[in-house]
Amino acid sequence: MNVLVLYAHPVETSFNAGLHRTIVERLTAAGHAVDDCDLYAEGFDPRLTRAERLSYHDQRGAGDPTAAYIERLLRADALVLSFPVWNFGYPAILKGFFDRVFLPGVSFKLVDGKVQPSLHNIRKVVAVTTYGGSRFRAMLIGDPPRKLVKRVLRATIKPGGSVSYIAHYSMNLSTDETRTRFVAKVAARMDAF
Repeated sequence: MNVLVLYAHPVETSFNAGLHRTIVERLTAAGHAVDDCDLYAEGFDPRLTRAERLSYHDQRGAGDPTAAYIERLLRADALVLSFPVWNFGYPAILKGFFDRVFLPGVSFKLVDGKVQPSLHNIRKVVAVTTYGGSRFRAMLIGDPPRKLVKRVLRATIKPGGSVSYIAHYSMNLSTDETRTRFVAKVAARMDAF
């Protein structure tokens, strides 16, 4: 498969950076073509500009500021998101990617004012993430990142596509043992991709 890995963490020595390396290494070893999109390393600008908002509903083309990212997304058969949950949401750079790249004519069409998902080239989505707090705390506020992946992305990709959400909660209380177990879980998931 052609797998687009969207990675969003600014610190190259973080636990998330280690997860990202594991994801890319295991997918590559399994024979997948991996497009490793490190949003921070690539200097992706998450800000939707005034001009982009004004032309939001226009036909997409080579002149789009994010045309190269749109092409990468449309070439992919699968999407792996690798990110930490901050303030019970995506890091701003990843949220900005969705705002600037998942556009009308790319991930959905507007037909008579109604949204029709159209990112049907994506057959599989896996999110690998970490939370500082517990699963219980995340559940109390509805766990927005989980819902965005399991509901919104699921509705956007090919109907019947596979969507997985792999989370390490309570990072603030994690140990070498819990982190090692989580890395092994992620590695096994990528090996079986």
